[in-house]
Order: sequence, then structure tokens, then C-alpha cells
Amino acid sequence: MSKSLSLGRTSAKGGFNILWGLMISSIISAVGVMIVAGILSEEEFGLVTVALIGPNIIMFIKDLGLDQATIKHATQYKTEGNTKRLESILVTGTTFEIVFGTIFTLISILASGFMANILERPTIVPLIQIASFIILAGALLKAAQSAFIGYERIKLHSVTLIIHSVLKTGLMILLVTLSFGTYGAIIGNAVSYLSAGIISVILLYLVIIKQIKTPKSQLEIMSTLRTMLKFGLPLSVSAMLVGVLSQFYSFLVAIYSTDLIMGNYQIALNFVVLVNIFSSSLTTILFPTFSKIKAHEDPKTLKDVFQYSVKYATLLVVPLTFAVMVLSEPGVASLFYDKYEYAPLLLSLYVITYLYSAAGSLSASSLINSQGKTKVNMKITILTFMVGIVLSLVLIPYFGVYGLIATNSLASVPGLVVSLWWIKKNYNVTVNWVSSIKILVASAFSAGLTYFVINSLSLSNWICLVLGAAVFLGSYIFVAPLIGAITYGDTQNLKDMLKSLGPLALVIDVLLYPIEKITSATKKET
Repeated sequence: MSKSLSLGRTSAKGGFNILWGLMISSIISAVGVMIVAGILSEEEFGLVTVALIGPNIIMFIKDLGLDQATIKHATQYKTEGNTKRLESILVTGTTFEIVFGTIFTLISILASGFMANILERPTIVPLIQIASFIILAGALLKAAQSAFIGYERIKLHSVTLIIHSVLKTGLMILLVTLSFGTYGAIIGNAVSYLSAGIISVILLYLVIIKQIKTPKSQLEIMSTLRTMLKFGLPLSVSAMLVGVLSQFYSFLVAIYSTDLIMGNYQIALNFVVLVNIFSSSLTTILFPTFSKIKAHEDPKTLKDVFQYSVKYATLLVVPLTFAVMVLSEPGVASLFYDKYEYAPLLLSLYVITYLYSAAGSLSASSLINSQGKTKVNMKITILTFMVGIVLSLVLIPYFGVYGLIATNSLASVPGLVVSLWWIKKNYNVTVNWVSSIKILVASAFSAGLTYFVINSLSLSNWICLVLGAAVFLGSYIFVAPLIGAITYGDTQNLKDMLKSLGPLALVIDVLLYPIEKITSATKKET
């Protein structure tokens, strides 16, 4: 088996382990939030949200890119078998996440009065002080999870996600039910977060650090920290710019949109999670995968892995995006009947950005960062930030939420174009455009057929939803191989890469069987 396919098998297994963790933890957390929101009054639940604003912003500012540096270097040193440097990276990353987390937690507690006054709610100072502990908790959790990803113990990453969601849901519901009100929700949130962080760090020490620790090794903490910050700070700047831009969008749209439209928009965002879970799983696992490759030493593997990553991400995300678009109306109506009538259109427009995966949007930045070129990615983010500011000031005041969605869809395009140009120039690697176009065509055709079928029948919303999903899946499985969007070689690669997934591999084999037969019969092998 080629090196690229070997990396693909590892990535597939890691991606699946992240996926199930995200899905389970997201479901548990969503159920918990809905229950707590149902017990508290609207005003009380609003105070919980407001009290978390300041600590969340500080937690975001605290990010110095140490988590991404841990993933990158841990993956690299583990691949090279450099145990000493691997231990230094894990210990240094964990130590300074805790140090910085503690410092910024104290800053948040001391600034709680100022934040409460800014928010024009001076009575919530104690709530902000309690909520401030999520900063330290987040640092603990991030330190452990980044180490698990870098060391390729992805299951532990998912386990910590689930531990956090279970503790959060259980404690918040218990304390709110015992009539602790907003304090119960905030304490439950903070304690669960902190407990999950401590458990995660203990797991990190017992399962990884203790096992690789050498008795006479002297850790080079400060030099390792400098290396990590050199890699991570540009990523930190990028993350902060993305966060500021998101908050700026929210500020503008709140001014220029009605509460009715904003409510529909929030419902649409909840459905976007269906696509986001898969895209997040892919982007999380692609970074350590690319980090195993040294571009100038093994250019062929880099090219193969990049093109495989784009194609197989596109095969998953693009049809899922089209399915969400065409099934948005029966999906929303099945849950909310005649409420949120604008949500289906908003959802269909919002998910357009996920179609950019066909152009390598999920792979490009991971490739650039994995080769240590984080300053390049920072410059691209600055470009996106500037374009986003200009577009938002022009579009949102005139079109409200629709202007926000248009801004979100357009702002990332120049950065993506520059990323692809830079990758082509420096590594002579590009997207297989013919393959991506074929996948888009197959997905669009399946969506069009599904739309025609469900709108030609007078059936209940949930029946339209189920029938539409079946029509879309059946059409895509037939059309994609017929036009060469997926080839016989792809089916063999996918079966080989996914065989490590156990029982799930059998389900995937069933879906691949008709595709394999069609491609074999039509000689679509390349």
C-alpha cells in the first residue's frame, strides 16, 4: 500500500473517532440546554448567556496557538520517533496552557465589575466571577485534547468531549431543578468544565506522558516554548481576527434585522450543525495528517494526500450540503410545523459556503499550517478580515441577515484563491478540478430530482423528509459513478482506508457495492 493511502487509512480512522465524539457530545449538550432553558424563565436564561460573554471573550484572547503547535510538533516527533522532543512538547504545552489559563482567569475575576457595568447589569458580578473559571477549564481541556490528536489517540479526544457534555448537562439540570436558578446554571457549567479539564489532563499524564517519560531526560521547557510560540502566535492572531469579525457581523445584523428574522436565523444555524460536524471532523484530522509529510522531501505524497483529502471531503460534504438545502423546508416544518417560515431559505443560503470544500477549503489552510507557514495563513486571514469588514458594512445595513449570509459566503473567496495559488506556487500541488466539478454536478442533479419528487406529492412533512432523503441518496449513488465523479479506483481506496472502522466498514461497503458495480461495468477506473 502506498504511503498516501496508509496516511488516508489513519486519517479515516481518526476522523471517524472525532465524528462520533462530536455527534454524541453535541446531542447531549443540546438536550441539556433545551431542558435548562425550559426550566428557567426567559430573563434568567438570558442572564446566563450574558454572564458568559466576558469570560468567553477572554478565553478567546488567551489562545496563543499552543494547541495547534502541540498537534503539529507532537505528530512530527512521534512520526520521527524523537521521544525526548515529544515529551518536551507535551509537558511544555500542558504546563503553559495551565499557567496562562490561571492568569487570564484571575484577570477575568478582577475585571468582572468592569464587564458587568459595560453590559449594564451590575448585579451579575458574582455570576461573571464564577463563570471565569471556564477559562482555566478550557485551557486544561485544550491542552489534553490537542495532545490526544497530535499523538493519534483520537478516541481519548472524543471521550473527553463526551465527559464534558455529560457532566455539563447533568450538573446544570440538577442545580437548576434544585431551584438555584441562574447560579445553578453558571455553577454547573463552570464545575463541569473544570472537572472535565482535570480528568482530561490526568488521562494525558497516565496514558501518554507517563508512558514516554525517560528517567534521565532533561526537558528544554523554555526553548520548546519559544518554538511553539513561533509556530502558534500567527495562528492565534488568525483566530482572534476570525472571532472579532464574527462578533462584528453579529453586532451589525442585530441592529438591522427584526427579532422575527433573527429567531429564524438562529433556527437555521441549529440545522447547520448537521454539516458542520462532518466538516469539523475532517479539518481536525487533516492537520496532523499533513504534518507527517515534509513537502520538499516527499512532494509526490504531499500531492496525492492533498488531492485525496479534497476529493473524499468533497464526496462527503458537497452531497450532504445539497441534501440539507433541498430538504430544509420539510426538515424545519417537521419539527416546528408552521413556525419559522423563513428558516428553510436562510439555511439553504447559509450552507453554500460548505460547497467550497470542492475547491479545497477544508484542506488548504491545514496544508499550509502543517508545513510551518503559519505567517502565510495569518496574512490570508487578514485579507479575509478586511474583505469581510467592507462587505458587511455595505451588505448588512441594506439586506440584514441576508446581507450577513452573503458577506459570510463571499468574504472567504479571495483568501481561498490566494491559498490555492500559494500552494501551487510553492509545492506544485492543486485540486483535481475535473473531479470536483463532477461531484458538484452529481449532487446538484440529485438535489433537483429530489426537489421535483417531494414537491409533486401532497404528503406530510416528515414523509417528504424521509422520502426526499431516500431519493437523494439513491440518485447520488447512481449518478456519481455513472459520470465518473467517483471511480472504481476510489471505491477500492475507500474500502481499504475504511476497513479499520469495524462494523461501520460493513455499512460503508453496502453503500459502495452498487457504486463499485457501476464503475466496474462502465470502466470508470481513473
